[in-house]
Amino acid sequence: MADPARIRKLRWLCRRGMKELDVLLLRFVERESAQLENGGWPEFEELLSAEDDRLWAWVQKPETLEQSAFRPLLDAIRS
Repeated sequence: MADPARIRKLRWLCRRGMKELDVLLLRFVERESAQLENGGWPEFEELLSAEDDRLWAWVQKPETLEQSAFRPLLDAIRS
């Protein structure tokens, strides 16, 4: 069953200190909202726990990513 509260929480977590991250992350949430509501992309919540500067670096230069598990997710966010 879809959980609309979960998607509201994810939207709130996407509000960052950098406008560029806000735009990328919120666009991803809108595009993937059905899957996210149903518990998809569990690593997305983990990714959102990263500091803005680290997250921005990962978005800009995925080859510097310490945790390769985020690579497919970051590719989806960038697309």
